[in-house]
Amino acid sequence: MHEVGTLEARNSLSALLERVEKGEEITITRHGKPVARLVPPARSEEQKARAREAALAIIEMRKAVKPDPDGLTIRDYIEMGRRY
Repeated sequence: MHEVGTLEARNSLSALLERVEKGEEITITRHGKPVARLVPPARSEEQKARAREAALAIIEMRKAVKPDPDGLTIRDYIEMGRRY
């Protein structure tokens, strides 16, 4: 958690909000004492459900992908491509 004074918070609110959007929590202090916290909003149940559905879809897609018959990985193909 990051702490900033009230003057810095006032002067750089936009930058602080960008950091909060990325998931960081910021405490605003006055004379060294915490007076407020900037935190990202809680995810709604709908957002959580969509995230679960997306994760399950990814798992299902991974099951459907067949392994390479030559036993090569994507990394192997990338390395082969770099040679040419």
